[in-house]
Amino acid sequence: MDIIWQTLFELGSFKISFMDIIDLSLVSYLLFKLYKIARGTAAINIFFGLIAIYATYQLADVMRMKFITQILGGFISITFIIIVILFQQEIRKYLSQIGKGKMVKNKHLLKFFNSENEEKLNTNSIIKACVEFQKTKTGAIIVLTHSDDLNFICENAVQLNSEISYPLLDSIFFKNSPLHDGAIVIRNNRIVAARCILPVSNDDDFPGELGMRHRAAMGISEHSDALTIIVSEQNGKISYTQNGKIKIGVSEKQLTNYLNKQFNSKKES
Repeated sequence: MDIIWQTLFELGSFKISFMDIIDLSLVSYLLFKLYKIARGTAAINIFFGLIAIYATYQLADVMRMKFITQILGGFISITFIIIVILFQQEIRKYLSQIGKGKMVKNKHLLKFFNSENEEKLNTNSIIKACVEFQKTKTGAIIVLTHSDDLNFICENAVQLNSEISYPLLDSIFFKNSPLHDGAIVIRNNRIVAARCILPVSNDDDFPGELGMRHRAAMGISEHSDALTIIVSEQNGKISYTQNGKIKIGVSEKQLTNYLNKQFNSKKES
């Protein structure tokens, strides 16, 4: 009991500096961001478990319980390795989100360092294809890149490097075509690859009525700044994903305005 009163007295006389406040604020912000990433996934329970262990360790250290402190201290010393193993997908997602920050995502800044001349996106052919796919309920997934080149997606796919045209898009996603299974990636107004395999989203809150095309489109939007258009094979609805969000059942006009705003508005000005 004397140890408890002495500990409380020491805590009462503890002085917090301005840098300590900044330090605590940064740690709190980091934990909050990790919580938002882990929320809705199986990792959330592990996240709370690690926090509980660390809080118990700090309490045991303050109370000078040396045996439990040594046991928990040994566990915490390898916590970083445990976090990397258990949170591989979440860490990758978090780093991707950092890379998609305003400074990195600034298109004017990127164009300054980009030696390639970007062409105006041929939205007419893409929209025409999506509208026709909607009528025939032809499943399709079209990935349009921004700053991320998505080489890690394209390198194991079928390389095309072809101009965008409606006949080509129609032939790719024709149900008996060998290329229809998977996504196509469009970069700098060219179809660079087809039959691309996209990383699927593991979000437990993802709508259950949507299929694997939509989950894959959401997955690539979580790992890059690409915009992905999906045409449902079940109901023919056109949707798109970007920045980890999905818009379901857009009209031809809505899709046209959104694509032009994303890819052609700055080029025309």
